[in-house]
Amino acid sequence: MGAILVVGATVLAALTLLPAVLGLLGDRVNWLTLPFIGRRGEAESGGVWGWTTKVVTAQPAISVLLSGGLLIALTVPILNFNLGNIGISTLPEDSNSRHAFDVLNREFSDGVLTADIVIDAPDVNASAVQSGIAELTASLDEDGFFGASKIETNESGDLALLTVAMPGDFSSSESKSALKRLRNDYIPAAFDDETADIFVGGPTAETVDSVETQEDYLPFVFTFVLGFSFLLLLLVFRSIVVPLKAVVMNLLSVGAAYGILVLVFQEGIGNEVFGFRESPVIESWLPLFLFAILFGLSMDYHVFLLSRIKERYDETGDNTASVAYGLRQTAGIITGAALIMVAVFGGMASGELVTFQQVGFGLAVAIILDATIIRMVLVPASMELLGDWNWYFPTWLEWLPEIHIVGAEVVDTGQASTN
Repeated sequence: MGAILVVGATVLAALTLLPAVLGLLGDRVNWLTLPFIGRRGEAESGGVWGWTTKVVTAQPAISVLLSGGLLIALTVPILNFNLGNIGISTLPEDSNSRHAFDVLNREFSDGVLTADIVIDAPDVNASAVQSGIAELTASLDEDGFFGASKIETNESGDLALLTVAMPGDFSSSESKSALKRLRNDYIPAAFDDETADIFVGGPTAETVDSVETQEDYLPFVFTFVLGFSFLLLLLVFRSIVVPLKAVVMNLLSVGAAYGILVLVFQEGIGNEVFGFRESPVIESWLPLFLFAILFGLSMDYHVFLLSRIKERYDETGDNTASVAYGLRQTAGIITGAALIMVAVFGGMASGELVTFQQVGFGLAVAIILDATIIRMVLVPASMELLGDWNWYFPTWLEWLPEIHIVGAEVVDTGQASTN
């Protein structure tokens, strides 16, 4: 809710307060311009970004293969993605929470975590139900992992709760394997569908079910966001190729960020360099969270870059010169914005909790990749490689409404008029 309110307030201020302030300031808005930042002459002549553009567009095929190949290679580790909830074992050993958990586990043999088995039947005191409970309890006793159990029944006699101790960390592989045995083996063997409805809760069950829910709905979220963005970019830039590339490049950026998270936190490659704690899982809600945040941020300056390129292309019809112009005009602003976000996310990753380390590091890495490899190499190289095909728009789509970001259109006289 905090994030939603901040975004809403920012958009409202940008549409009302900002234009009003600019109107009051007039030309004085440039009064405090710093001479060494954003010099017009440097942007026009080239500078470091002009040199970068020349290098990238001189060998577009090689640039696309190298940058695209690097991003794909960084994406490969997501095949080992292990989603879950960060457990107690990942907390710093000198923290109060970790110390309390270790003491409880040491002093109480059955630990402090449980599996809550809910037995829903018309009459839980019926012989068939009681027989199933006895068989289930015996299976749990023989398992060797589960601890002591106790049974409770409500006053109406139609609901029973069998609480079973599960020692150790609720997110560990041992706990998940035990839950799988409980759900897939012990419960089906003790109860049939007509005897009672059985539900399993508890910290481990909540973790497993949460991950499954995330995995089930993640493709729908990706499809909706990317599909809607494709349609919007299609209308704005009057091109099929530009929105397709935007979707692919955003997927590469997010995929590479996911892969690096797996390498650093799950595999422990380089985690000590950054001062991060190794973790057997990636927080289950993190992929969806990262995708939403990264897509919003990266699409922001992707549209900013493409708008400058499209404006110059409409004026000159020269694709190569337009790509170079757009990159020179926007590179400094994009890089500056990226550095600010990397600093913020880096601060988030500097804490001791693994969850925030994963969030901050994942966002920072993705922004760096997106603002450098993708926006400054892959985008201009691919646009140079495709040439005028970048702006291909089939005639059978001409009926679609035309949207202008800056409100300018070309009239029949060949002169530009401003709406």
